[in-house]
Amino acid sequence: MENRSWHQHYDYHVNTDLRVPRIPIQHFLDIPANLYPDKAAIHFLGTQISFWELREFSLRMANALKSLGIEKGDRIGIHLINIPQYVMTYYAAVSLGAIVVNFNPIYTADELKSLIKQTDITAIITMDIAMDVIKEVLSEVNIPNVIVTSAFDFKDGVNPTTAQSLGLEKEWHHFSELLENFPQPDPVNITISSEDPALIQFTGGTTGLPKGAVLTHRNVVGSVISSSLWGESITRLVMPENRSVMCALPLFHVYANILCMNWAMYNCATLILVPRFEINKFMEILAGYEKITFLPAVPTMINAIINHPRAKEIQLGKKIDMLNSGGGPIPVDLITQVKKLGITCSEGWGMSETTSIGIANPVLGLKKLGSIGIPAPGMDIKLVDIDTGEQEVPQGEPGELLVKGPYVMKEYWNNPEKTKAELKDGWLSTGDIVTMDEDGYLFIVDRKKDMIIAGGYNIYPRDIDEVLYKHPGVLEAISVGVPHEYRGETVKAFVVLKEGEAADENEIIDFCKKSLAAYKVPKIVEFCSELPKSGVGKILRKVLRDREIAQFNKDKGT
Repeated sequence: MENRSWHQHYDYHVNTDLRVPRIPIQHFLDIPANLYPDKAAIHFLGTQISFWELREFSLRMANALKSLGIEKGDRIGIHLINIPQYVMTYYAAVSLGAIVVNFNPIYTADELKSLIKQTDITAIITMDIAMDVIKEVLSEVNIPNVIVTSAFDFKDGVNPTTAQSLGLEKEWHHFSELLENFPQPDPVNITISSEDPALIQFTGGTTGLPKGAVLTHRNVVGSVISSSLWGESITRLVMPENRSVMCALPLFHVYANILCMNWAMYNCATLILVPRFEINKFMEILAGYEKITFLPAVPTMINAIINHPRAKEIQLGKKIDMLNSGGGPIPVDLITQVKKLGITCSEGWGMSETTSIGIANPVLGLKKLGSIGIPAPGMDIKLVDIDTGEQEVPQGEPGELLVKGPYVMKEYWNNPEKTKAELKDGWLSTGDIVTMDEDGYLFIVDRKKDMIIAGGYNIYPRDIDEVLYKHPGVLEAISVGVPHEYRGETVKAFVVLKEGEAADENEIIDFCKKSLAAYKVPKIVEFCSELPKSGVGKILRKVLRDREIAQFNKDKGT
């Protein structure tokens, strides 16, 4: 790859290009099982599973799945929260050359039906608490193999469930009983190419039917190695015996898949599984560990952690070695708060379509406040005209971000039209509007589809969000464009106040007037107890906007 302006800002140990090993994903588990067999691969609510044990569980499950007729190329749905069975199933599936399809465990039956029809899965691994939902799904969709487990079946001190105790349907299978049928951890010996698909990762699904990004073994291997090299200036100072990564992000999301689970295996780090992010329980778990090497998170999680009453007592700066923010832009004020705590923190950018990797701030090198950083090794970018999508914009001007590199997906599953529209000659249209400075650092202006047009002015909501977060009483905030008879759209802010704080609409509006041009200042403020979020914790701007549009149309009688 030819030199780019941003290459000069890579940390001393990072190459400008990336040579991706031609290995399948499951090799990541072989490495620590060989080097640190007795080290804990997983910590789960007080229970430990060693790397050696995890590899054996995964191989046994691979043989069990094979016995059910699952072959290379078949799709296997994983419908689980963050429990050890997820990790076992994931590596078992990719060992067979099967394609993992991630399902959010809180999806409704209707949501699951559409995704299962789209992917035609051969098996689904689900939980006892979702059995009624799966039964409803099966009334319309055929799934040849249903495998059920319980959250605490692999937790010490708890009696595991059985097919009988759960009252499973006659043709269904119990996860642990399947394992018992295959006590020998025999390799399955399936030939897997780097270009073989490994994962179907659904996009957020906030606009119609979610698209399934097809990620190959090469995509995943490249992303894990690239992210590991990027942070190695810090992690190399922690001996492998002591490395850990805390996973409160949901494993069904690509961010956790790469930066938590696979990162843990490749770096011989203990994966600390948090079943779901509930702030009080999370802080209790966090307090129980002396050190955490790596904590990947999203801005809403970081905000909740550092503003929690126990944050000072826990001394986060001494406990967390490296914090990564992704899944959405992080407010500048929040970055400043994290830095005050003394935590090494970097913001990054990625998508399901780029296997969670793409752009990041150097760990040791130059960081620019408000910037998502510079392109990762092997990644190339260009900024094109927002309307035409073709002509490149001058440096410093906003344009739509196009990316190309080893992390970019193969295609959208069973959707050639959408693939052709968004992936041209290897260049992926991201839908993000960014600017680039003279050093190659990128600054997200906003999502193309989130831009507000009010009275002829183009308004980027992130400009407003940044100001809202500076208000001392604001915990969370987001701005959206809502319909307006005269201006076309107007700006509305949704605000969650910190506990014990008080503010009214006029105070928020007056605060914004100090930092924003008049046309950008919110005209309406709604105070909420919480904001709608995705499974990974990203605030869903579109949900709020759609609600406002529906109410506007209802009021007009249309």
